[in-house]
Amino acid sequence: MEITVKQENQILTVFLKGELDHHTAISVKDTIDMLLVKTPFKVLVLDMAGVTFMDSSGIGLIAGRYNRVRSIGGSMKIANPSFSLTRILKMSGIEKLMKII
Repeated sequence: MEITVKQENQILTVFLKGELDHHTAISVKDTIDMLLVKTPFKVLVLDMAGVTFMDSSGIGLIAGRYNRVRSIGGSMKIANPSFSLTRILKMSGIEKLMKII
């Protein structure tokens, strides 16, 4: 999993590339959590354009980051998921918690 971040104003955008599964979710979680501790952002955007596969660990990662961001008064969005990832996100109910853009 390749992780790239962009910090602009109070928006943290995390670009993910590769497979988001139980092997990679922990490193993604740790990276995002470290950034949130350093600077409390108002909006966390997960750009999933480069994600080729996601299992339930990815859903857990998203839900956990959502709870963390909400606890500091922020919001979260999912950007650019593929058609198959969008279906998984909708089936999991994630779209009821945050915008998928």
